[in-house]
Amino acid sequence: MPPTFPGSSRRDFLKLAGISSAAIALSACGTPELPPTPEGSGSPTPEREVPRGNPRKIPREKTLMLAFGDGSDVGICNPYASGFNHQRGMAAMLEPLYFYSTFTGETIPWLADGDPVYADDYMSVTIKTRSDAYWSDGTPFGAKDVAFTLTMLKDEKNAAMTYSADIREWVKSAEATDEHTVTITFTKPAPRFVFDYLYFKNDLGIFLVPEHIFSKEKNQYGFLFYDPAKKWPVVTGPYQVVDWTVQRRLLDRRDDWWAVKAGLAELPGPERIIVVPFTDPTNIAQQLINDELDSSLDLRPPVIKQVVEQNPKIIAWSGREEPYGYVDWWPQSLFFNCAVKPYDDPDIRRAVNHAIDRQQLVEIGYEGAGITSELPFPDFPPLRKYLDAVKPLLERYPTNAYDLGEVERIMTSKGYTRDAENLWVDEKGARVDATIYGIVDLVNDYGAILAEQLRAAGFDASLQTPSDSYTRMADGSAKLFLFGFAGAIADPYPSLELMHSRHYSKVGEAGDISSRWRNEEFDRTVEQMASLPVDDPQELPLFLQAMEIYLRELPHTPLVQWLHRIPYNTRYWTGWPTADDPYLPGAFWFKTFALELTRLKPASG
Repeated sequence: MPPTFPGSSRRDFLKLAGISSAAIALSACGTPELPPTPEGSGSPTPEREVPRGNPRKIPREKTLMLAFGDGSDVGICNPYASGFNHQRGMAAMLEPLYFYSTFTGETIPWLADGDPVYADDYMSVTIKTRSDAYWSDGTPFGAKDVAFTLTMLKDEKNAAMTYSADIREWVKSAEATDEHTVTITFTKPAPRFVFDYLYFKNDLGIFLVPEHIFSKEKNQYGFLFYDPAKKWPVVTGPYQVVDWTVQRRLLDRRDDWWAVKAGLAELPGPERIIVVPFTDPTNIAQQLINDELDSSLDLRPPVIKQVVEQNPKIIAWSGREEPYGYVDWWPQSLFFNCAVKPYDDPDIRRAVNHAIDRQQLVEIGYEGAGITSELPFPDFPPLRKYLDAVKPLLERYPTNAYDLGEVERIMTSKGYTRDAENLWVDEKGARVDATIYGIVDLVNDYGAILAEQLRAAGFDASLQTPSDSYTRMADGSAKLFLFGFAGAIADPYPSLELMHSRHYSKVGEAGDISSRWRNEEFDRTVEQMASLPVDDPQELPLFLQAMEIYLRELPHTPLVQWLHRIPYNTRYWTGWPTADDPYLPGAFWFKTFALELTRLKPASG
């Protein structure tokens, strides 16, 4: 049986389990911005004087009030400069060639005019751009902007830019063959390139920059691109920054937005967006209850319950009912460091898996407002045919298989015995180190319960959330850690690619977040998938081959789906994405924010 306690609420569980017995390290509340985005990973921008704007007055009922992040990126509008962060409202200014809706599976050509045309050998692709799209300074948007952006990213001097390594790997050249035609030539067949890099979907996709401005800058990486007096930044999206301080940023609607004139979209309802820092959940909850905010970073279950109960105008993805959120693309897994003992042994990994009661993680950790996960993929509609096809493999290699008897059988077969505290020890008397590292506030909901479950099964487990947790995951000093597995959206390949041995790093060397697992057969299968277009019929049998290896080896074990429990205030604005109208994921910090804004309308009519 998993650890049980009378009236087993999360608070009672942690209190009765005993913090000292499991060495559970819990820290202050609040939700950091994770998963980390590539453009936010540079070194901090030095202090400097940031130009101020002179914004006009706009009443509250015409303003969209959001809380997210902090103000550390003040004055950085170059999407490739160190410190830029699109998640803090800036995505309202930015547009792609194509939008993609995770929940509907719909591709929406935006700055592109029609579908891309690949060469038969996938060594090049040709894309037409719209003839009626314009930058905010009146300059036509065109093929030269796409070609310039890719060429800029390919330049070795810009190696520190987000996506530079990817573009240098895949792109041989990018050329504007006429005003509205760009041809991209690849270094190798690249049937996924447009979807992987030129679409905005969730937090993915390259930013396009104005060639007529960036081509004049010698230091394109250091160019900040913010000056209200010059009407910088120059953008194609429906909003533009008009003033900015550490305390708040103001983005005003562009009533001359090209997409309205072109008949592509309606003008967004909010005349102004104000983004303020996300301080702590208690303060944010009170502001939502008081109608001082319209939305914020996603909240933990107890907090959003309180907000919904105290403000009848607050809804979430599931209306005013649990689980409040939608499935994000970041399912949570317990990662094993497969490069260190004893987790280099798949049998030990399987034993740990049998010690986990996922339903209890949801019932206590998320107070019932959650969903268990058996696979490292989100439950998105485009993925369901793959998830259904893998069910027979799950019967052979079950992940959601809580069974303390199996833990006992495996551990004793490996020569482990119990010590005086009923914990597993090897022949030298050393306990199995099952310290679990996690990022503070992302894992506190369920991580402490997980640690207690493993300890009850005999593993020397604890949850630790020090400030250097991310570093410990990246350099391999963490033997077990909790993290999300972002990748798959329209097909499973991106998530499987994250398990390819190209992401392997030696213990002690900083690298990608991974299980430090290598399997040549798995690699070959994934490489075959990489040569296919997105969702090609040949992908399914290769997927099943890869999943049999994964489930047999279990380099990490899925735990729970990550839910975005985002509050939406309908006092002033309607049209929020919900389960009844799932046109997009509801995270305003995603790169699809500009498209979401076109659906927001005044509640007053």
